[in-house]
Amino acid sequence: MAAPTSIKLDDTLKGRVQHLAEIRRRTPHWIMREAIMQYVEREEKREALRRDTLKAWEDSQATGLHATAEEVETWLASWGSENELPPPEYHE
Repeated sequence: MAAPTSIKLDDTLKGRVQHLAEIRRRTPHWIMREAIMQYVEREEKREALRRDTLKAWEDSQATGLHATAEEVETWLASWGSENELPPPEYHE
């Protein structure tokens, strides 16, 4: 169940939200809720990427397995071409 939450906006931002609500034919509440939801989803994805990147780095440090920058660049450069390459294999 949703519970009310208070947020303080300066007059300029409040006016911008109200203006956007009018032209979108939505309530200011809907605009703010949508903005917060999109922000939280984006930041959750960013945090998951940070966590995954850190884990990959730690795994690489522990095992010594890696792909070189040149191997990755060659692979990325092949994307969208007729000769698209598979991802490089990790090696010591």
